[in-house]
Amino acid sequence: MVGETIPLKISEVDLDKLKSYKMPIVIDFGADSCIPCKQMAPVLETLNEEWQGKAIVQFVDVWKYQAAANDFPVSVIPTQVFYNADGTPYVPSENIQKSIEFNMYSDRTSGEHIFTVHQGGLTEEQMRKIFAEMGVK
Repeated sequence: MVGETIPLKISEVDLDKLKSYKMPIVIDFGADSCIPCKQMAPVLETLNEEWQGKAIVQFVDVWKYQAAANDFPVSVIPTQVFYNADGTPYVPSENIQKSIEFNMYSDRTSGEHIFTVHQGGLTEEQMRKIFAEMGVK
């Protein structure tokens, strides 16, 4: 784990492994050939590089690896799924929710909050705001 580089592009999501790193996580579900996804690509590349050892930033091309999105609420691309360092779904502050729209998903049976997602592209500034709230400087 120490000194291990966490790749940006992945073909499958091992959530248990990602959570074991005890860092905030964003998984971006998109496609290399979708226009808003292409606009987000440099943001993801920059933050993945800058935040090695502080946060996990990953991208899955769901047109190439459809099964990778099976366990996640992805209906449009790009969609980002966020987790706190403790592995729980990120819950944005009211302040952040005023400028960035999130969807919260709960388990139908238990009512437990299981996903926090954003649909559409995010700017580098927006990503930095979200991750600052999760403790990434």
